Amino acid sequence: MNTPDRSFTRRLDLTSLQLFVAVCERGSIGKAAEQEFMAASAVSKRLSDLESTVGTALLYRHARGASPTPAGQSLLHHARSVLFSLDKMQGELSEYADGVRGHVRVHANISAIVQFLPEDLGSFIRQHDAIKIDLEEHLSTEVMRAVQEGAADLGICHTGPAGQSTDLQICPYRKDHLALVVPHQHPLAERSLLAFADSLDWDHVGLHANSSIYLAMHAAATAVGRGIRLRIRVTGLDAMCRMIHNGLGVGLMPQRAFELMHGVGELTCIPLTDAWATRQIDLVARDFSTLPVTARLLVKHLGEQAGQPSRTDSHA
Repeated sequence: MNTPDRSFTRRLDLTSLQLFVAVCERGSIGKAAEQEFMAASAVSKRLSDLESTVGTALLYRHARGASPTPAGQSLLHHARSVLFSLDKMQGELSEYADGVRGHVRVHANISAIVQFLPEDLGSFIRQHDAIKIDLEEHLSTEVMRAVQEGAADLGICHTGPAGQSTDLQICPYRKDHLALVVPHQHPLAERSLLAFADSLDWDHVGLHANSSIYLAMHAAATAVGRGIRLRIRVTGLDAMCRMIHNGLGVGLMPQRAFELMHGVGELTCIPLTDAWATRQIDLVARDFSTLPVTARLLVKHLGEQAGQPSRTDSHA
């Protein structure tokens, strides 16, 4: 029977664990050093000391950056759990302090970021100016993975069918409705409503192949035995509008996002009649009830802003 090496825990350094996680997430020692406001050489030295402590290589260092070895992948999983537990402890202890301080790590998809989060997070920060929010944009599938792995406290995305097969907890946040964006002079521009199938005769400007919008488009086209004539992919909604304005095709985006970006080209927005075009945006967490107090405050605020009751113990 192996006995625990008590000196191992004494030799571990929490700062080095945080730096190791940052390097794995950013894919580069330089980028992690910039994020943590440290010199790259200091970060590299701490990581070398950490490898000496655990007795094995943790990172593959290459010209394009750094990535975890198999041992590093194992440490990354445990380090995230340790840091998550420490954040939870900090949150619980902060309830006894005067005022609330800390930060919340939020990953969200582009639809939530463009349509709802600027106002909702802005009003939250005005009420809690000592709380820092680290917001990152990712695809919905990546948002859910980040929450599952502990890389984010809170996710905001379209959970869709993936939400039915996960052990994450899900709470409704907002709804959006997809619409087809076309140039003013396009043959479809006079339509007030449109079925998505009616757009399949034209070239499309699409988002990333794994985006929730593109996956919904693909499923709808397959259901009617058609394909999507995809001319070009873009990474943002503003870029999509510019491409459509310049005649590269038509495109699908949330109607409210288009309205908020008014003035990006001479374009018309036509709401879709398809049932799948109305989509649910959810808040996602491993366990709402055990989030740090700062994250629970944010969940409560987002629910209030959306007109939803706060649900910090609901399951998917």
